[in-house]
Amino acid sequence: MVVNSLNWQRSEVVQIDSLDVPDGQVMGIDGQVIPSQRLSNGHLAFVAENIPPVGYRLFWWRPQDNATTGNTVATPDPHLYVLDNDYLRIHVDPVTGDLASVFDKTQQRQVLSGAGNQLQAFVDQHKYWDAWNIDPDYEQHPLPPSELQSISWIDCGSVCQRLRVVRTIANSTLQQDYVLEASSPWLRIETIADWQDYHLILKAAFPLAIQADYATYEIPCGAIQRPTQSTDPRQAAKWEVPALRWADLAGVSILNNCKYAYDSKPNQLRLTLLRGSCWPDPSADIGRHEFAYALYPHAGDWRAAQTVQHGYAFNQPLQVVVVPTLQQGMTQKPLPPEACLLDLQANNLVLTALKPCEENATQWILRCYEAHGQGANMHLTSDLGLEVVDRVDLLERSLSQSPQSAIDSCSVSIAPWQIATLVIKVATHQGCTTASK
Repeated sequence: MVVNSLNWQRSEVVQIDSLDVPDGQVMGIDGQVIPSQRLSNGHLAFVAENIPPVGYRLFWWRPQDNATTGNTVATPDPHLYVLDNDYLRIHVDPVTGDLASVFDKTQQRQVLSGAGNQLQAFVDQHKYWDAWNIDPDYEQHPLPPSELQSISWIDCGSVCQRLRVVRTIANSTLQQDYVLEASSPWLRIETIADWQDYHLILKAAFPLAIQADYATYEIPCGAIQRPTQSTDPRQAAKWEVPALRWADLAGVSILNNCKYAYDSKPNQLRLTLLRGSCWPDPSADIGRHEFAYALYPHAGDWRAAQTVQHGYAFNQPLQVVVVPTLQQGMTQKPLPPEACLLDLQANNLVLTALKPCEENATQWILRCYEAHGQGANMHLTSDLGLEVVDRVDLLERSLSQSPQSAIDSCSVSIAPWQIATLVIKVATHQGCTTASK
């Protein structure tokens, strides 16, 4: 069972951690065989397509000797490091481990103007507030470039390609896997760092074949624009920008799962990876770090490219639950093979909470926000037959006395950037809240 916790339909590569049989095939609910690939870590990967919003879809595992999987593609040239799918074609420099080329197939354009994912380290003495401040002149004190230690293929199949690059910079070592999966529009960069340096700042730089006056960064329940060139001292003091899951520069987004600082220039985005503060904790950053980020080229602006949704998907992957087959005599009522439990029917709404009401155990609290600054009309559909019964504030106090909060069980208007909290329950009649299937 592949479960989607987000409120829009998704198709992504998933992995099954362990199986009782060594060989077999993945099959959809229509009985068709789905291409799969046995990975180097022993997991089985396959593309789970069209998983419903806040829902699930069942897939079958059929044991079979000598099953054909996505690993049957030809072994790549050990001296040619190219990752390729329907969206991207990526060349990795065999000398440096940097991205030599990222070609966007959907737009037929080169994304980079120079070496991408270039690891750049700078001396950062932290004159004031060691763990909080970054030296304004840190760029004037660069360290020598990183040194490539090894580069090798880990997985190479039709479902997943993984190329491992190990580099050292100063006294630290970074192992980075370039991962390109079937049906994915982004290049994932999974990193394991052994960080052993003090008073340094480490960044991953992406010089881009574009020019932009502004970069956009995700903030809680919204986004903010910042200029890419400083025109006064106040702007110059804002060279490092905090962000949540993504930053975007005119057609290229960088997604991340736990690194929240960027800087930008008209043709470059950089993500801050690590620092080396000594106060108040002299060993705060020393040791092993695991994190991931991704390069996502796209057409149009971040709204048209659904960068908000991709940022959430990058942080909340589809979940796989292995369900035992029901045996004769078992009393559990079986679930249908596919279900949508909650769909807001608006691409610019993001579900952030679903919880029981504090005062009424038969009702639930649904909280969402409008993510594009454009307003939305939420039309709740659900295979559970849910309906909206009230609009409340964050403390779950009814707002029904306000004319502006008028709602019906079918749809709710949500203003640009608004955080909306609604009460929902199982409908007593089957009306517009139930999805047709």
